[in-house]
Amino acid sequence: MTETIKRTRLPYFVLQGNICALLAAKDHVNIFLYDGGIVPDPARIITAGHDNKTARTVAIHRGESIKAASLSAMFKRIIANTRAGGWRKLK
Repeated sequence: MTETIKRTRLPYFVLQGNICALLAAKDHVNIFLYDGGIVPDPARIITAGHDNKTARTVAIHRGESIKAASLSAMFKRIIANTRAGGWRKLK
């Protein structure tokens, strides 16, 4: 997976397609997960975009702990799906 800058300022992480993008706000960071809404979220870390057809969001606010194991599991699943042709093909 590699990091690239898109839209002049946003860091994206890509591997045969978009995996995630980061957007910093005043008091939190949004992590946009490009999973097509097909990756399970048993820990309920998704904070927005539940019905979005391309990406969902995990917002991490200042002072809040990151549910690293859950986020890592989602990243691994998204990467596996991308390697298998992407969520559009798998859906």
